[in-house]
Amino acid sequence: MKDQKRYVGIDKEINGGMTDTGKIIRDAWVFGLIPETETCEGWVVQGLEDLWRKVNLEWEKYGFRVANLPPEMQQKFMRIHDAAINQAKQSGWDAERDLIDEV
Repeated sequence: MKDQKRYVGIDKEINGGMTDTGKIIRDAWVFGLIPETETCEGWVVQGLEDLWRKVNLEWEKYGFRVANLPPEMQQKFMRIHDAAINQAKQSGWDAERDLIDEV
């Protein structure tokens, strides 16, 4: 039987972790679903999908809006995501690179 592909970990991801999987992991940290030290390295797809479902259920409680989170959770969200953006930029990630200018 062929080995299942395993996730490299948010700390080793392309684009400094600025991917859909990276966002799921950061949001899981915010909601306390996994500790902030958990990079998910070695997880299989099914584990990441399960985490996504749990994160989605948490977001549903707040209408999928950061502004609806309790103040302490908003602060945690901003701390985690701001740090991730800064780290990704230092790694060469450019949020504007993939945008297309409309004529």
